[in-house]
This record gives sequence, C-alpha cells and structure tokens, in this order.
Amino acid sequence: MGKAIVSFNSVPEMFFRLAEHYANAPQPALSFKNKQKKTWEDISWPELRVNIEAVAAYLYHKGVRKGDRVAILSENRPEWAITDAATQLLGGINVSLYTTLPASEVAYILKDSGSKIFLVSTGIQLRKAEDVFEDCPELEEVISIAIPKKPIGYVSTWADVIAQGKTLWPQYSNEIMAIMQGLTPDDVSALIYTSGTTGNPKGVMLSHGNFCSQVEACLPKIEIMEGDLHLSFLPLSHSFEQTAGYHALLAAGGRVAYAESVEAVINNLSEVHPTVLISVPRVFERAYNVIMKNVEEGSPTKKKIFAWALATGQKVADARGAGKKPNPILTAQYTLATKLVFSKIHQRFGGRVRFAISGGAALPATIGNFFNAAGIPVIEGYGLTETAPVLSINPMNSPRYGTVGHVIPGVTVAIQRLSDNKIIGALTGEDYPSNLTTEEGEIICKGPNIMKGYWNNEKATNEVIDADGWFHTGDVGKFEEGYLRITDRIKHMLVSKGGKNIYPGPIEDRFKTNQLVDQIIVIGEAREFLTALVVPNMENLSAWAKSNGISVEKPSDLIAHKIVLDEFTKVFREYSKKAASHEKIRDFRFIEEPFSVENGMMTPTLKLKRKIIEQRYTDLIDRMYLDA
Repeated sequence: MGKAIVSFNSVPEMFFRLAEHYANAPQPALSFKNKQKKTWEDISWPELRVNIEAVAAYLYHKGVRKGDRVAILSENRPEWAITDAATQLLGGINVSLYTTLPASEVAYILKDSGSKIFLVSTGIQLRKAEDVFEDCPELEEVISIAIPKKPIGYVSTWADVIAQGKTLWPQYSNEIMAIMQGLTPDDVSALIYTSGTTGNPKGVMLSHGNFCSQVEACLPKIEIMEGDLHLSFLPLSHSFEQTAGYHALLAAGGRVAYAESVEAVINNLSEVHPTVLISVPRVFERAYNVIMKNVEEGSPTKKKIFAWALATGQKVADARGAGKKPNPILTAQYTLATKLVFSKIHQRFGGRVRFAISGGAALPATIGNFFNAAGIPVIEGYGLTETAPVLSINPMNSPRYGTVGHVIPGVTVAIQRLSDNKIIGALTGEDYPSNLTTEEGEIICKGPNIMKGYWNNEKATNEVIDADGWFHTGDVGKFEEGYLRITDRIKHMLVSKGGKNIYPGPIEDRFKTNQLVDQIIVIGEAREFLTALVVPNMENLSAWAKSNGISVEKPSDLIAHKIVLDEFTKVFREYSKKAASHEKIRDFRFIEEPFSVENGMMTPTLKLKRKIIEQRYTDLIDRMYLDA
C-alpha cells in the first residue's frame, strides 16, 4: 500500500521536505500544458521550491503574517499550488473559491474571511475582483495571473510577483523559515467554504493537523505510489481534491498534472496517461453509459463477446475479493477478455490507470462492479468538508460497492438512532476485521480530522459538534458487516402525505445507469405519491429515436413524442414493480435544460439544489400532480 515519502507536521513542511528529498532527483512535482507551445511541461521540485519561496517573500513584504487570509480564485494550475504553499509557509490561511461563483458570492466570502490578498487567474476572474474590490475593506491587493488590459493600481501581475519575490527571499528567508518551524498541528491551514444548497456558505476551518492526519491515515489504505501520475480536474477549492489529489498524491511521491479545463479532460487523459484517476461519480456514470450505448448498437456477436468478457472479469474480481488467486484457465480467459474488450475501456482513461478513487457523492453499485470487472477498481470513500474530508474508504482488495467501506485509522464513526439519539454501534479504524451490523441512524464521528469549527460562526459550530465532541454529519447510514452504507441526507428525507419517510437519493441512483436518463430528481414532500423530473440524455435519446423510426425537427418535439413518452413510462413501471408501495414513482415530466452550477440548480460539488429546482418548476410539478 501507499506511504508518505517524508514525515511532516504541516502542509509547508511537506513541500520543503519533499523538495529536499528530490533536490538531486529528476522526479517532477507538477505538470501543465503550455498553450502557446501546445506541449506538456514539468516543474521540478527544486523549481517549485524557488517559486514558493518567491511568492512567500513577496507576501511577507506586503505584510501577510500568521493567521492572515489569502484568497485564491483560480482553476487548478501550478500557480494555485505555489500560492497555497507560500501562504501557509507564512502561517497564513488559504481561502480558495470556486471559479463558477458569481461576483456577489465572491464578495461575500472575501468579506466574511477578511482576506488580505486575492489571487485570480483569467480575465473573467479578474473582472470579478474589479467588481468587488471596493466592497471588501480588508482586501489590499489583487494578484492576476492574466495580464490586465490596462494598468489597475491595486493589481499586480503574477510575473512581477515572482520576479520581485526572488530578489526579496534572501532578505526574509530566515524570518519566514522560523515561522514555518513554529507552526503547530492546531494552526488553521485553510478555510473551505461549503457550497450549501441553501443560505450563505460557511467557512470550514481545517488545520494542518486535519490535513496531515488524513494523509497518514489514508495512504496505507490506497495504492498511491512514488512516480504515480494524477490528472487534476476536480476543483482544488473542494476538500476531496485538496486531500486526495494534492496532499496525499504529492506526499506519496506522485506527480500532479493539471487539466487544461473540465471540457478538455478527455483529450488530456490521452495525452497525460495518468496512473491514478480521482473523480466524482458523474464521470464514471457518463463513461459507463457511453460504453453500454456502444455495446447496444453493436452486432449480436459483439454483444456476446462483451457479456462473456464482463462475466469473466467479475469472476476474477470475486476471486481477488475473496483473497484467492484466479486459476490458470480463468487467468487465460481474463487475458483474452482484456485484449478484446477491457483494453478499449482502459484507453478511455489514458491506458495506464491502475485504479480510481471516487468521492463527493454516491457511486451506483452497478457502475462500481462494472469497472472493477474491467480491471479499473473504483475505490469509493466518504466524508464531508468538515471532516477534511475522509471518514471511510473501501478496501482495495475487497471493495463492497454500494457501501463506502471501512472507517480509516484514528477515526471513530458511530450510528446514532434518530428516534432517541442513542448510539447503537461504533467502529474505529483499528477495530477491523469487524462484522458489526446496525440498524439505520445518523452518522456521527470523532477524530483528528474533524474541523476546528466554522469561521466566525460559533452558533453553527455548536449545532454540528455536540457537548461530547461528536460531529454530526447529517447523513443517515448503517454498518453492514463492518462496511458503512449511506442512505441519504437527513434534510433530503421526504415525508409523504401518508407520513412515510422516503430518501430520494437511493431511488435516483437506480436510474443513473439508464442510457436515456441524464439527470433525475424525485419529488414527493407532503404529497400522496412520488413523481420525478427527468433531464433526458438527448444524444442517446436522439440515437434511440432514429433507430425506432422517429423523425423530429427539434429536441422539444422528441420529448413530446408518444413513443418516447411510452418508453420512459415503461422505464418507471419496471422500477416501480420492485419498489415498496410508498417508493413507487407514479408520474414524471421532462426538463430540457440540464441541472448545472451555472443555472443555479447544482452546487459547485455537483449536488442537486432540491429546493431551488422545486421552486423553479413549481407550476410544472403542480400540473403533474393535478393530471395524475
């Protein structure tokens, strides 16, 4: 399993000890695509250290001291990592923002955090900084990676910061290094603002100890090795990418390549050839649906070969999960299955991925089992921003898809019954092997990864961390033979008109493997029965319609076509045949516009803003219930 190359007690100490370790080695730290040359370029550890020192010296010269906040509004790129490490070298606090945030929310976070310096990347992000600068009294300077079209008094360019910083480092180096050496695990490392589905975001205070304990606990559970390569495209403003795709990856001696953009990920995978893939379930869901669509459109022979290969892969996965070595005949069959089928799936991800890590939302079990059989184990973990974020990880050798695995070392997870708040079962990472099985309840936890609290919000902190020190996740779950299974968020629970408690998440997950469904939200709060709003996968639906002799002029005609409506009605009837009576979906309506961050119907971490969606489609929902 993986391990940290060096020991460290703070984030900047990790960078400096790695830089010393690789001072005379060719191992690169970061990679990025030079858009002018259209080639990938590496940044060595010595070069990275020089740039971190330069930015730290510049910020120190500008008055940044321990506890000061430096905000970053940027896509994943080397400048993000350099600014983060430089800020923390001074004992400062990284306040990273999602690039999708509008100027009003950027202003809120800058003011709430009291950020002193603000790094922005592109011209679009610089315009946001210009829009809000005067409204943020504690903001003193903006550093822009993009060169402004005209000089702005409070804006410095990245190139100037690096140049000035290199001349300033000799002057301040002793003072700065003394600050780093004085940092403690209790010092705040980052403020990560939760992208709440309602209300203003809250700043989660994560300490150096939170992040370092995560690396120490998680690396032995996953096979990130020295020399591994990760294509980073999940926002670094999210705790999952910060911990898994940044701290843990670099600590193990891996290299981070920054994707050009989310849109360019497919091309970048084939250029970079990563060995580790860290992603959210939606990426795997879409890949699965594309693969299955291609199979469905293939010849009967192709379908038979695919089914045989998948069955063979499943046998191999089952054997390995049971701790057994596949027999010679099965091994030979698997080699052939890989050559005929699985190699093409591997090529979709660059051809070298040994395993993937999934987080941020639930991974449908069907999809997890599929990729595991294909030789790309998807290791699902669970946690929240407030837990830095990992609480549990599925074992590499025996993942149980549909669960989020075993509790990590040093952490305790308990199940608290909702009816009487009694703890009905608990496990720490050191308790395994375990067959603990419990009934359902709220997931609560303790450990060195639990946040210090919400920034300037003691009331909200006390609402989630009780008098006994338990952090209340707000998630419902249970233990099954030691594996943790998540049901849904407590606040997502629907209470039907008949008083039934229904969690929509698991119901929605059952439709994510349907090639015709892109997105779905289940409706039913205070209603007599459940219904759904569906965003069809228009590309797959158009191909399906063509194969069924349906010809239309525009998409709106397609989703109104009787044959299409009949097909989706059949899909929901098939689901409802096996569902409990109170979980049957009685009707549905199509929505053409996908739920997205840009239109305000999803959070930056791709979670549905259920109340916003229901408010936006109130009339459609009401008419659906009237018609039913």
